[in-house]
Amino acid sequence: MNFIPKKWIPLLTTATVFVLLFSAASWQYEGFASMYVVADLFSENAFLGITAIGMTLVILSGGIDLSVGSVIGFTSIFVATMITDRGMNPIAVWMMALLLGTSLGALMGALIQVYKLPAFLVTLGGLFFARGMAFFVKPEAVQIDHPIYDSLGDIAIPIGGGAELGVAPLIFLSVFVIVLVITHFTRFGRNLYAIGGNEESALLMGLPVARTKIFVYTANGFLSALAGITMTLYMDSGNPINATALELDAIAVVVIGGTLLTGGVGYVAGTMLGLLIYATIYQITFFASLRSSLATIAIGVLLLGFIVLQKLIHRK
Repeated sequence: MNFIPKKWIPLLTTATVFVLLFSAASWQYEGFASMYVVADLFSENAFLGITAIGMTLVILSGGIDLSVGSVIGFTSIFVATMITDRGMNPIAVWMMALLLGTSLGALMGALIQVYKLPAFLVTLGGLFFARGMAFFVKPEAVQIDHPIYDSLGDIAIPIGGGAELGVAPLIFLSVFVIVLVITHFTRFGRNLYAIGGNEESALLMGLPVARTKIFVYTANGFLSALAGITMTLYMDSGNPINATALELDAIAVVVIGGTLLTGGVGYVAGTMLGLLIYATIYQITFFASLRSSLATIAIGVLLLGFIVLQKLIHRK
């Protein structure tokens, strides 16, 4: 193992776990190794995937964002209410929702960077604020019935075996490709890794630390709002309780994907693998007719295992 860079070990471990998990499930359960299951892995978890990608950027910078689930919940009920109760055009409402999510992210990033406030506490405040605003907009679920949603619901890309990917997973995959390129092939990405690895060294090197960190939280706010919009496209509804505690799932996916909580090490591709592991575990409980709580236990065990692995790598 000495010939493998240690920063690759968590990613390779994640890839190995996914291959073994999916292969074992395919051998055990008839029909598991089908394109329908593959489509479900992406379709049912598209909004979580978008959230986890944004969380990856934040954790790579050495930060954390606890507000993402509440922003998704607020976005979903805001979009549904504006379209159904106010009769607004969905595209205009989406732009408003993205602006609100982006603005909240930028505000939290500025508070964290300019006033040197703990990211945990600032984003915890954002969590309560966004969830409260969600219930202020509408305390109950709202169904969306609009021609644009009907048209988008008809969009489907065949992937073989009779399975299709709808608009929600297509949005997620587009975000994945864009963020992958930005993170690993641009100056911003190099700055992000440098800041997450050692912020003081990055300052001494003359890198734009403040601008980069504020942008990371701004981008995460945008992606959280986009995840909320994606949720409405998948469910055709909004609810103020949507995505409760989803920030914890997103963090788990990122860590299982091999991104170090200390920042500076990780891959967007790893987050994709972490999401697939997460989704595969829940699919297994469905095929095996097991209680979903067992999936949560399995994810918890995996998360603890990857945290221990990170600690061993860091100590080494």
